Amino acid sequence: MIAALNQLVDLVEEHLTEEFDVNGVARALGTTEYHLRRMFSSLAGMPLSEYVRRRRLTVAAADVVRGEGDLLSIAVRHGYGSTEAFGRAFRAVHGANPGDVRRDGGPLRTQPQLRFRLTVEGSIPMDTRIADRPAFRLVGHAARVPLIHHGINPHIQQHITGLPPQEHLRLKALSDTEPGGLLQVSDDLDAEATEGSELTYLHGVAVSRDTPVPDDLDAIEVPAGQWAVFRTAGPHPQALQKTWAATAGEWFPSNPWRLRPGPSMVAILERADDFSTATCELWLPIEPA
Repeated sequence: MIAALNQLVDLVEEHLTEEFDVNGVARALGTTEYHLRRMFSSLAGMPLSEYVRRRRLTVAAADVVRGEGDLLSIAVRHGYGSTEAFGRAFRAVHGANPGDVRRDGGPLRTQPQLRFRLTVEGSIPMDTRIADRPAFRLVGHAARVPLIHHGINPHIQQHITGLPPQEHLRLKALSDTEPGGLLQVSDDLDAEATEGSELTYLHGVAVSRDTPVPDDLDAIEVPAGQWAVFRTAGPHPQALQKTWAATAGEWFPSNPWRLRPGPSMVAILERADDFSTATCELWLPIEPA
């Protein structure tokens, strides 16, 4: 995976002034576009699309400073159809207009070319099992919320606390298949997992495929497949979020699996009364790499 990401970075450099087929690149590298984008975002700390934009405008800024042509020709050369679109993108990255940078030589915010390396630290033990599950359903109460990578997501917290206490008991009574108990489900997540992008969050349970779904509950159909199940324990949600990040940085690069599209699920096995600590299982959909 590390080699594939470095090849992707090299291809970005070769095609900075044009669009390129990420799906075709992924197939050539023996993986999927979904997995490639998710791993890039997790390890680079930014989506692939954002990295391409920053690199493109880093190179474009050099053309602006050197005075190589008028601003429209520079804009077109770097994939923008007008000076207005180029100016907006340029300001978002560099914090100044192209004309001002041409006159003053700056300010410029350079995006260096990335290079991925695998470092073995062993700081986070990966307590993992592989589960092969038939098709099942996730049922509960769903809401669209923004993605937040660190700390408690207040939108999810508000969604859960808005449910009456008896509703949690009703949901738990419906659970009849693994993973058991109340689940925190994230679905329809942007492949690049951009901070602030929207996802579907479902507070609910897993039921077998033939279990009737009450009319007042939302349902997500989950096809048969394999899952990597990571057990976490410690301060919540920090321990869970650290393990989630470590799956990209440590587990996937070291194991012959890759992410496949599908919901991720968190089962709370044990927790303190104030939820300051918890033991959880993180379920991620996988397939052989």
